[in-house]
Amino acid sequence: MRGPILIGLSIAVGAVAWSGNITTIPVAVFFPLLWAKSPSRVIAAAVSAGYFLAASRGLPQGVANFYAADLWPGLMLWVMASSSFTLVHALLWTRQPGGVRAVRYVVAMVLMALPPFGVVGWAHPLTAAGILFPGWGWCGLGATAILLVVMTGRRWQIAIAVLLGLYAWSATDWTQPKVPDSWKGVDLALGQNLGRDGALRYHRDLIATVLAEGEEARLVVLPESALGFWTPTVARVWQRGLLGSGITVIAGAAVIAAAGYDNVMVAISATEARILYRERMPVPVSMWQPWRAWMGKGGGARAYFFANPVVDVSGMRIAPLICYEQLILWPILQSMLQSPDIIVATGNSWWTSGTSIIAIQQASAVAWSRLFGVPIVMAFNQNSFHSDIRGMTK
Repeated sequence: MRGPILIGLSIAVGAVAWSGNITTIPVAVFFPLLWAKSPSRVIAAAVSAGYFLAASRGLPQGVANFYAADLWPGLMLWVMASSSFTLVHALLWTRQPGGVRAVRYVVAMVLMALPPFGVVGWAHPLTAAGILFPGWGWCGLGATAILLVVMTGRRWQIAIAVLLGLYAWSATDWTQPKVPDSWKGVDLALGQNLGRDGALRYHRDLIATVLAEGEEARLVVLPESALGFWTPTVARVWQRGLLGSGITVIAGAAVIAAAGYDNVMVAISATEARILYRERMPVPVSMWQPWRAWMGKGGGARAYFFANPVVDVSGMRIAPLICYEQLILWPILQSMLQSPDIIVATGNSWWTSGTSIIAIQQASAVAWSRLFGVPIVMAFNQNSFHSDIRGMTK
């Protein structure tokens, strides 16, 4: 019964840790213990698959929402996405305890944090560092890595005791870096209509929303894709609309190119309008489709894997994270190497209705904010049954 018990526990760990509640993320630290206790490679693979599938359980419904289809495409993508995590941990599993097993788990951690395997490196246990070691930065990340490695060894009971102590200490000292008063994130509830209406009225209504929400702010953040296609005409409309306000808007848009498109953040004020950031890792399959280029076809979002980790806006260095980048490790860690002043996290999450995906994204982003003591401002678009943009912010 040892194998089935471990598999059942791994499913429970994945489901609880990645429920969308930031306080439960440290439960993920138990995964390496279950992996190490597996009696065979097959059980280790099943433990890894159970953890990952439970953590990403919202994917089938999200894909069905996105493509307006039944669950089967989502179920297939769900299983395919788990294959990298399962394969890495199955191949690196070993019966040998001690240093050999510890080194192998370190390799698994690193592989799931960086491309190519890190492209689907969701639910990484290292994310727990932000809850266990708030404000510790890189030292906290290292301490969490050590805790995970100890979980794979003979002294795992000590690791559990330390984990519980750290969790209790963190729970009594729960603080979040304060966002400067000059920043304002504006959430919208326009569903899949966001950015798809290029009419002048849409942009004017959105400008009016910005001016109303940002009365006391100097920098206002709008969700991913808020502006639709980025064109000189759109830029001029926004610049005219912001005249006399002193506001700089950071918003999501798409830039069309011959071979596809770029998912970007733009910065707009009365005096300038420019592309601020090109997304490093768009959502695989639905956006990033590299196989199209291999077949000589265009289309799909382009990935700028290690480009522009930090950008400058109004004298501040910001770490931008668009949607999917909040679920994986290397974009945020690369940005933190540059010591940014603030994290700007955006998303267009209408398709996550009925799932915990958006809550997991936000919890992950906030966890990294707490670890490095860097303020975070967020702006997300969700579903709504309304059609007018006014009054849709929350």
